[in-house]
Amino acid sequence: MRDMTVPPANSLRLRVGFVLARRFTLSAFANFVDVLRLAADEGDRSRPIRCQWRVLAPSSQPVQSSCGIAVTPDEKLGDPSRFDYIVVVGGLIDEIERLEPDYIAFLHRAAQAGVPLVGVCTGAFILHRAGLMDGYRCCVSWFHHEDFLEQFDGLRPVSDQIYVVDRDRLTCSGGASSAHLAAFLIDRHIGRAAAQKSLHIMIIDEAMAPDDPQPGLPLDLATDDPLVRRALLMLQQNMDTPPAVAEVAAHLQVSRRKLERHFAASLAMSPADAFMRIRLSQVRMLLARPDRTISQIAAETGFCDASHLIRVFRDASGMTPEQWRKTARQDAAA
Repeated sequence: MRDMTVPPANSLRLRVGFVLARRFTLSAFANFVDVLRLAADEGDRSRPIRCQWRVLAPSSQPVQSSCGIAVTPDEKLGDPSRFDYIVVVGGLIDEIERLEPDYIAFLHRAAQAGVPLVGVCTGAFILHRAGLMDGYRCCVSWFHHEDFLEQFDGLRPVSDQIYVVDRDRLTCSGGASSAHLAAFLIDRHIGRAAAQKSLHIMIIDEAMAPDDPQPGLPLDLATDDPLVRRALLMLQQNMDTPPAVAEVAAHLQVSRRKLERHFAASLAMSPADAFMRIRLSQVRMLLARPDRTISQIAAETGFCDASHLIRVFRDASGMTPEQWRKTARQDAAA
């Protein structure tokens, strides 16, 4: 009988190398690795039989995550062609520019060798800053959408999907979405059953498709309709210059009439009404911050000026923004 602790020579189907940025996001890294681990072996025995994963670095010094837990690299950077994918796990925005030159040179060697590059969390920022995303679409979290626009003038990231696959560049928004991107790779190289097994053990019902909307938006309006959620997210990302309903429909590649039908069925309101509810919810959140003037809040939420905001807010709430702010303070002090 063959010793099951020794991987068969021809069983390895997927090899993944990880580059961890300083102060990387531990959950995004762990979710990705756990999908690989659970697909690599029977049950959760964790032997790297069908897939292998290694943390790479210029030295053996541990890399600290954003939560303070450090991960010790497995091996030196070396030849990237020994891997099927190189995954860059980003983290805190302030640390992006501090990636060591050895890492950048390694990523360029990987690209030249035709090894697909994967950006997880703010890993897409790192790949862009390294000049390795020119001509590619990339996915970033809705939470970092504005950060991306500030750093990369003229580029428009995809923030209404959980991950994006564009030829040999794969990017995801981080967090739980990294598990779904890892499952996509498992499905591609090992099989759908292995991908589903990993997700089920991790208590994830099923794999999400790349164009599924990012969950967890800070919205008052809850819906399971993917089209409606993506439309709401688009507004969330463009609060200061809210798009017209027709623009949203065009961006989502559906007719305005279809978008309105979906809103009516899932929220019992029109897209315009839902958009206004979101904007007014944002106004109330900003009113709770004493450093914001009414004019500033109006500009940040897409109203023409303070008087426009006051008029709309009064019609919706029965009081002016300042009256609402005063009442909220009194309630908090009571």
